[in-house]
Amino acid sequence: MKKKVIIGLSGGVDSSVAAYLLKEQGYDVEALFMINWKDSSVTLRGDCSWEEDILIAKLVAKKLDIPLHVVDSSEDYMKKVADYMFAEYEKGKTPNPDVLCNREIKFDVFMDKAREIGADFFATGHYCRKETTEVNGKKVYRLLAGSDPNKDQSYFLCQLSQEQLKDALFPIGHMLKPEVRELATKLDLASADKRDSQGICFVGKVDLPTFLQQKLKPKEGDIIEIPDQVVVEKDNLIAHDDLKVLCSGRQFNRDEGILKGIHKGAHYYTIGQRKGLDVGGTPEPLFIISTDIENNIIYVGQGKKHPGLYRKGLFVPQKYVHWIRPDKAFNLDDSSNYLVRIRYRQELQKATLYQKKDGIYIIFEEPQRGITSGQFAAWYEGEELLGSGVID
Repeated sequence: MKKKVIIGLSGGVDSSVAAYLLKEQGYDVEALFMINWKDSSVTLRGDCSWEEDILIAKLVAKKLDIPLHVVDSSEDYMKKVADYMFAEYEKGKTPNPDVLCNREIKFDVFMDKAREIGADFFATGHYCRKETTEVNGKKVYRLLAGSDPNKDQSYFLCQLSQEQLKDALFPIGHMLKPEVRELATKLDLASADKRDSQGICFVGKVDLPTFLQQKLKPKEGDIIEIPDQVVVEKDNLIAHDDLKVLCSGRQFNRDEGILKGIHKGAHYYTIGQRKGLDVGGTPEPLFIISTDIENNIIYVGQGKKHPGLYRKGLFVPQKYVHWIRPDKAFNLDDSSNYLVRIRYRQELQKATLYQKKDGIYIIFEEPQRGITSGQFAAWYEGEELLGSGVID
């Protein structure tokens, strides 16, 4: 009897080709389309709405001769992803909705719906791979980077558990994106020429302040420019063997800089951001180097090489430390060298992880640009993603 696989069919080319490959491998394939966000008024013009996506998904399912189930999970998405996102921005943090979307929706709500249909396995169109090994007589699932270095999406799955990986399949993880497009064109799939989705998972590309204004009210405040020298002087006072100091964000006050303009609300902005400040007249563009939510102040610096944009380390509180491989988890005072990334598509960076009672401290070989509270740091051993955590 054939094993049944439920593929998350989004209307995109990746999940379409994944569905085809599963059929070719002899599985009994059915597809599931999830409606997670219905308000197209917040997306920028030109982004596909879910109505367009579902039309393409239906055409693909018909072409591949597989049943398509449609589930409205917009309430789950609002509770588990969108509400969390609004709450984090309100605190001055910058959450990653794509990581949350995978942990809470694609590998949770989706899996529950698929089980109701009778799935033995669940599949997605992610560019990543899974291997099974054995540790102390027990099966262990390894999450590996996708073979295409330009499309590796393992970072987005950095919060998955062994239970979530157990029955997951990633049919295109070994392929390059051009190969996926070529196969879709050869098969004459309706999604062959559909451009890759951008912006917030299931929502699309948005003007962030406008999007956040659904829940967070505008609140005008000062934009203060901090000269390079102020940061250099602060850093010269740092004890470079003090993990806590190296991993904490710099604190500024308005007297250390120059008033450059007015912003719409500190909770709308994030470290490293350049666009949206509406301040000109400087020799180099202004970048956000720090936000003070309590006093509603944004601190900026000139140029992409401003020292305020760079930090040597970051801290992940223990309650936010997550190991995909629990058998690799640290004991107190353990330390090890790993490769780390703090955002999607960033090149892996050499770093040392230190396990202390309050959490994990990560010290990079080279200072990192735009370390942002609320984002996820993910650590790798070679091509295997071992764990991750929310940056404090």
